[in-house]
Amino acid sequence: QVQVAESGGGLVQAGGSLRLSCAASGRAFITKAMAWYRQAPGKQRELVARISSGGSTNYADPVKGRFTISRDNAKNTMYLQMNSLKPEDTAVYYCNYDPLGSSYYLPWGQGTQVTVSS
Repeated sequence: QVQVAESGGGLVQAGGSLRLSCAASGRAFITKAMAWYRQAPGKQRELVARISSGGSTNYADPVKGRFTISRDNAKNTMYLQMNSLKPEDTAVYYCNYDPLGSSYYLPWGQGTQVTVSS
């Protein structure tokens, strides 16, 4: 079964940038639509960006114009470039299948913490 591992989080000042990575095991990654999610303290997990197997992308309104999702199928890796970060972007970020392209989720990874200071 495909497993995912997120990395690249950290502490950054408002206006700064981070690049998150999602490394996936297994060939199934190549054929699957993927997504980045985030969960802030006391809030539900939300989808912030999605990318199809062919590279089409879509973003949640709060991150449009600031975040860019991409994937390298040859490396079984997905990325999230986050620019102009805001304190409200503070959350644990996860990657997983896009529910538009899969009837189930992979086991959730540990996620990577992003903290944006004001």
